[in-house]
Amino acid sequence: MGNLLYGFAVILVILWAIGFIGYNIGGIIHILLVIALISVILRIIRGKSTL
Repeated sequence: MGNLLYGFAVILVILWAIGFIGYNIGGIIHILLVIALISVILRIIRGKSTL
């Protein structure tokens, strides 16, 4: 019975870590999307530049 509880605890910790990492990556992706959107809007406002 102890091994079963230990295995269950390990599975829960792994699932929690995946969820935590996924949530943080999701936040980073949203921040990057906002930065990309702002840069596109600034590019449109300023017009095409010759880089």
